Amino acid sequence: MSRRALLQSVADVARAIFLARAASIAVLDDVSGAFRFEAVSGEGAERLLGTTFPLGQGIAGTVAQTGEPVVIDDLTNDPRFARGIAEGSGYVPKAMMVAPLFGEEDTLGVLSVLDRGRTGRSSLEELRLLGAFADQAAIALAIGESAERVSGLPADEIARVARLAGRIGELRGPRRDAAARLLDALEDLLAD
Repeated sequence: MSRRALLQSVADVARAIFLARAASIAVLDDVSGAFRFEAVSGEGAERLLGTTFPLGQGIAGTVAQTGEPVVIDDLTNDPRFARGIAEGSGYVPKAMMVAPLFGEEDTLGVLSVLDRGRTGRSSLEELRLLGAFADQAAIALAIGESAERVSGLPADEIARVARLAGRIGELRGPRRDAAARLLDALEDLLAD
């Protein structure tokens, strides 16, 4: 499973667990200093996926900087709310919860849940659960970054190599021998 697919799964499950209208994961790019929406579930998904916004902007930017999760039940008068980004997605939420995605040394991004439904859990219980989902997303990001650093390949290419290796492992007899020869030839080619 690719990093993007794993992040999308976390966003989808968070949306379902919180009975929310939408959920998203925005990842911080250290080079540009901007967030990029890498997973979006629900309202506004088509327009929001792949868009970026600056680090200090909005509630998500504030959470990334402070490292403190927040629950805001009424966004109407919250000056931190990035209404322009929401309007650009075609969906303007009334409430949101945001949790940081912590790496070993810094914040990797944020998980946002928009317009959650009535689950019967207290706000504190909701924050704990949101934190658990944020931890899962952070692990997916950290694994993807580690694999990219070690191999020098983007996460999607690493996933592709892993899928091919798995398929080779399923082969038997002459087909497996041919696949092994192909891998040997590829290794020789890359060694030059």
